[in-house]
Amino acid sequence: MKTIFIMVKCELGKSYQVADEAILNIDKVSEVYSISGQYDLLMKCYLPDEDDIGHFVTEKVQRISGIKDTFTLITFKAFT
Repeated sequence: MKTIFIMVKCELGKSYQVADEAILNIDKVSEVYSISGQYDLLMKCYLPDEDDIGHFVTEKVQRISGIKDTFTLITFKAFT
């Protein structure tokens, strides 16, 4: 299992709609946070090792209506 974070820039006034759509319709999206700064949302996603990150981001996440831009962070190790 791999964990990725996707920072999402939304069209004005669309952040809540985008967050709802991601949580309700993309099963690999675990959590969505509203954030400050250049991006509006931070999505935490869990993908099986065999899943292609690029295909997931471009075919699932970026197709949500209201998304203008994304920035994907790939994780290596979780420290607990």
